[in-house]
Amino acid sequence: MLTHLGREGLGPHGGGEMRLRDGRASRRRSADSTARRRVWDAGHDDGWPERRYGVTQTHDGAVRPAPGASAGVPVEEPAQPDRIRRPSDAFRFAASVVGLAAVMLLVSIAQQTTHGLQTDIAQGTAHAPRPLLTLATLVSSFGVLAVPIAFGIERLFHKDGTRVAIALLAAMIAFGVTVGLDDLVVRAAPGGVLDSLIWGGTETAPVHTDIAPVIAFVSAVGMAGRARWQAATWTMIGLAALTGLTASYASVAALAATYLLGRAIGHGTLYAVGTPNPRPSGRTVVAALERLGLRPERAARLDGSGEGTDQTRRYGVVLADRPRGGTGARLPARRGPHGEWDVEVRVLDRDQQTAGLLYRVWRLLRLRGDTTGRTLRSLRRSLELESLTAYALDAAGARTPRLAGTCEVGTEAALLAYEHVPGRRLGDVPDDEVTDALLTDVWRQFRALQAGRIAHRRLEGGAVLVGDDGRAYLTDLRSGETAAGDLALRLDLAQLLTTLALRAGPERAVRTAASVLGEEALGGAVPLLQRVALSRATRTALRHHKDLLTRIREQIVRLKPETEAAPANLERFRPRTIVSIVALSIAAYIVIPQVTSLDIGRLAATASWHWVAAALGAAALTYVAAAFMLMGFVPERLPLWRTVLVQLAASFVKLVAPAAVGGVAVNTRYLQRTGVRPALAVASVGASQLVGMVIHILLLVLFGFLTGSTAKATQDLAPSRTIMFAVLGLGLLAGLALTVPRVRRVVASRLRAMFSGVVPRLVDVLQSPRKLATGMGGTLLLTLAFTLCLDASVRAFGGSLPWTTVVLVFLTANAVGSAAPTPGGLGAVEGALTLALTISGLTAETATSAVLLYRLLTLWLPVLPGWGAFAFLQRKEAL
Repeated sequence: MLTHLGREGLGPHGGGEMRLRDGRASRRRSADSTARRRVWDAGHDDGWPERRYGVTQTHDGAVRPAPGASAGVPVEEPAQPDRIRRPSDAFRFAASVVGLAAVMLLVSIAQQTTHGLQTDIAQGTAHAPRPLLTLATLVSSFGVLAVPIAFGIERLFHKDGTRVAIALLAAMIAFGVTVGLDDLVVRAAPGGVLDSLIWGGTETAPVHTDIAPVIAFVSAVGMAGRARWQAATWTMIGLAALTGLTASYASVAALAATYLLGRAIGHGTLYAVGTPNPRPSGRTVVAALERLGLRPERAARLDGSGEGTDQTRRYGVVLADRPRGGTGARLPARRGPHGEWDVEVRVLDRDQQTAGLLYRVWRLLRLRGDTTGRTLRSLRRSLELESLTAYALDAAGARTPRLAGTCEVGTEAALLAYEHVPGRRLGDVPDDEVTDALLTDVWRQFRALQAGRIAHRRLEGGAVLVGDDGRAYLTDLRSGETAAGDLALRLDLAQLLTTLALRAGPERAVRTAASVLGEEALGGAVPLLQRVALSRATRTALRHHKDLLTRIREQIVRLKPETEAAPANLERFRPRTIVSIVALSIAAYIVIPQVTSLDIGRLAATASWHWVAAALGAAALTYVAAAFMLMGFVPERLPLWRTVLVQLAASFVKLVAPAAVGGVAVNTRYLQRTGVRPALAVASVGASQLVGMVIHILLLVLFGFLTGSTAKATQDLAPSRTIMFAVLGLGLLAGLALTVPRVRRVVASRLRAMFSGVVPRLVDVLQSPRKLATGMGGTLLLTLAFTLCLDASVRAFGGSLPWTTVVLVFLTANAVGSAAPTPGGLGAVEGALTLALTISGLTAETATSAVLLYRLLTLWLPVLPGWGAFAFLQRKEAL
């Protein structure tokens, strides 16, 4: 910290002194000074009278105000925790564990390569001078412990005993783990991965017992910013590793495992226990303003700015005088009651730079190109980028609080001092004060932002400040980017449109934007108006306004009808893709061993082909049944054979979408193309799906009772008592879930949405007995056709089951397949059918063969005809 001492020498405690004259910095050190002093270069002459500052910096990197200086400035803030858990420690622990697993995997699959590497190293070290190796052994044996102990003692003298105690705990844990691995695990499990790891059987150690605790100690005690201690410590560790390698005590892989294990234990202990809080206090932060030529009088901690999970510290500061800032312009005099400040200080803490890293990495991997900003920034980089963005906004003519200066606060934080603008965040402004004039002013500032090629990337309600003078200011520049590309600028437009629409409605947001930006500019935002392109806080707000983005698009298209409304492809993949890959992997793990155990040639030779033909006919009948089912719940007249072609095309779409989704999308699109309005098309398909679900459940319960009372051979599948217990259990769970208010609200909203569109459509159908008979008959015929196909597939391989059992097996597997997120229910349907048929009394070979034939006829064989039908219907503009 720099502390103002006046013109007469040093402070009473003899701290260091720095004299600022004509923009140059000079310093004198007292002979007995033991603390480090830092030189500050003022950079330019701003007309200030000559001042001198006491400078004191502790060995932990935190800057403290010299006695008699700004230490007396009162700062109101809540007490900071003594220990914190830094996300960076968790990430380093996870990275070390992953690296350790990679080493184990490498030595298990590349044994010859690793053994050859070990042999080359042994031959190379055999030619090294023996005296040199002996000297390295002696030095490392003493230094590998002496240097960390000396550093620990040095930290104790500087009152950092807590950190030393945590490091000693990590070292003890590492020692216990390494001893256990060396003495217990290797003896109990010779060979395998450990034998490959040590390349010499159980005669050598899988981890280096001497240096693993030292690495854990060094990782936990923290040597950042102490280059000499780091160099000495890691030199000793390197010499110890070299001597262990030459003496065949440990291999290269063992040393790599030792390093990663020590780092994992050190950072894991540090995260579990918590590291001593390195963040500078509010008084230290305020005292740092002296370095910018500002004399604080009092300060207080402000509430977190912005929205979401921002944990940035902010302080409001009242200055003793209003000196000129770095640009030579005086800060405005704003004196008033407590809460009106001259300067607002934003603090960047080093440990917060990794906050939310997993979410940012996920966004980086999921989204394309410039959709996301920089994932990880250092403290220095964050300070520079925010400063650059603030200066660029000012140069572009956008209204923003003026940046008075920046500086570091020790090694663990930095600050940005902004001119304070009294006002409220847009999210806190009452609705009646969000006028068209205010919205227009916001768009004017945004236009200046875009003209300067500056991307804000966080234009949420907390990033727009409405001053007491009624004007809009752009703030929260931490994610800003200069010289931004077109995509980043258009994403900012989509974000601000959504933010203002949430406050003032889509019509006003679009109208005021068009008056400032023009209709052409708004048209470029339409393809980017999608949830994935918006910030996390905005996506959360949209949960309560599900149709807001659609309404914004409609408003823009109304102004500019020729606007391209198709959404841009911003995603590399969707979360559903990962779920599908995992599900398909599980399915392959289950199905492939069953298929490989079958003799396909023998099965083809022994299959009853007349039953195969019957199964094929039943599979074809399902498409006619599905067409009747759809036609029955649409009051409008639909052509039969074109509707059948649509159902065949839906079988092709099943391969790229879950079973419960693909058919719905195709049928809805088909109804829209036939002239049914979009809302009614969705309601018609929803009505058919709802009736189908109700009938499916009723049939499942009915045939569960029938199955339990027909034959002893099928009693193990689903006896009526089991069905009763299952139904009662599901009812109990549903009742308990509905006692949770949030679940109750979600269920109510879903049911409200369903009944608001589906029930009126059902009422229309009920007024036509012919339509009702067609829909209900198609639903029952669909179940019958699938059941006949499954029964014929079983009989084709010599199996036989009661018809009630076959119906129950199909209904159960179909429910599982509809709930599965995989295309066509792949994996889930096969597993459920095979398990149910086996329980019903079929042999595993017969059940597997029957399931494969059934899925071949109902899923795989229709793919090619379905693709042809899909292409034909698209050419005819029926899809």
